[in-house]
Amino acid sequence: MIHRRSLLASGAFAGLTTLVPLPTFAQPAKKDTVTLALTLEPPMLDPTASAASSISEITQYNIFETLTKINPDGSVSPLLAESWEVSSDLKTYTLRLRKGVQFQNGEPFNAHTVKFSFERAGGDKSTNKDKRTFANLSVRVIDDYTVELITEDIDPDFLFVLGQGTSIIVEPKSAATNTSKPVGTGPYKLAQWQKGASVTLVAWPQYRDAGKIRIKRATFRFIPDAAAQVAALLAGDVDAFPRATPRSVPQFEKNPRFQVIISGSRAKTILAINNGKKPLNDVRVRKAIAAAIDRKAIIEGAAEGYGVPIGSHYVPGAFGYVDTTGINPHNIDKAKALLKEAGVPLPLKLTMTLPPAPYARQGGEIIAAQLAKVGIEVKLQNVEWAQWLSGTYGNKQYDLTMISHVEPFDLGNFAKPDYYWAYDSQEFRDLFEKIKHTPKPTDRARLLGEAQRLLANDAVHGFLYQPQWVTIANKNLRGLWKDMPIFVNDLSAMHWSDKN
Repeated sequence: MIHRRSLLASGAFAGLTTLVPLPTFAQPAKKDTVTLALTLEPPMLDPTASAASSISEITQYNIFETLTKINPDGSVSPLLAESWEVSSDLKTYTLRLRKGVQFQNGEPFNAHTVKFSFERAGGDKSTNKDKRTFANLSVRVIDDYTVELITEDIDPDFLFVLGQGTSIIVEPKSAATNTSKPVGTGPYKLAQWQKGASVTLVAWPQYRDAGKIRIKRATFRFIPDAAAQVAALLAGDVDAFPRATPRSVPQFEKNPRFQVIISGSRAKTILAINNGKKPLNDVRVRKAIAAAIDRKAIIEGAAEGYGVPIGSHYVPGAFGYVDTTGINPHNIDKAKALLKEAGVPLPLKLTMTLPPAPYARQGGEIIAAQLAKVGIEVKLQNVEWAQWLSGTYGNKQYDLTMISHVEPFDLGNFAKPDYYWAYDSQEFRDLFEKIKHTPKPTDRARLLGEAQRLLANDAVHGFLYQPQWVTIANKNLRGLWKDMPIFVNDLSAMHWSDKN
């Protein structure tokens, strides 16, 4: 190390005829590591095996890749597929695949691995949440780097679907162990999973564009508590917190060390109702619950004002959106009258199961207080994420639950009577079939509007708000997504600015 004293001493020789060259200082190495924090720990690391969005937040585009890539603005660009053609009937997609790609275990990527991945996703043993989509998909290998995908239904958003976590391309020999030892074609490999604390990824030297990857090591820490989130950011233990609790925004907005990014979303935060349980199977009871809810108060209390009211399972900005918030407006007297009409003895006692996300825990308390005003007594039951996935989502063991559905295109879940909210409507299933087979945009938009109104009139849920997500990060971290059509943290886009 060269000290300032040594530099001053070298000035004594400035008058000599033989000049002594000054020492060359090594430039400080650019920072190439990042620590991100997430509210929820994923239950596993394979996004095709569980509905938890926290899996893709770590693995999608980092460890695993898809044929297409969804960009922050919702557009789709090539990834493992270099280009594609779509038939005139919108049912056949011919994709030309990227050559020279290998999986992290050395096996080659080609059309055969695409066929394996999608047939696995739609197979009998599949737990992929989009299993039905893949079960209705035929895959034909044209040659090693050309594949043909034939869909039974028209889906204008199919190329978007191919970029979601459920559509990752997996390697046959390692697919069975991807839940804990993920193997993909992406720029990062799993280095360590410290259960209950963190997941660490490291750049994969054999990645096809390894020279472009500027973050060499990334750690995802799991911090569910809102106060602990703030403390970790202020202490510098965390460089970025995507989807941090909005309650923390005022502490960081004027702090020059941080940047605050407010992101749009396609998410729907709802009070999910178990339509298969009495008396919740009575539409009058569900409408009473909806009428008792003050959406604006929930947005202020649970989301710190970062949300837009919704009246159905669809959000402003999505194709075919119609405003249905006026179908079940906040009306205490109407809620009481509906419960009386349904012959429900009061107080009606229900349980609301709440996952650990702050919006759910805070929102649940507000909703319980609102429902109490119409004679519905709600017992709040806080559970961990794994319990919610197994008990609430998996076994329908709940009356009410507050949850944010983040999938952009998930109206089809209402056409599944066995889905966790047990909504069984032949009218909706028939309508959704029409939507799937309607290629003309104007007709499709009209049908989507009808679907939204039907869900609102059936009061399937207490439809609450479209959340706006908050990311708080070190001011010098670049490449964070501005908007979030899907929940991912694309490490390959991140880097540190040279400026302080």
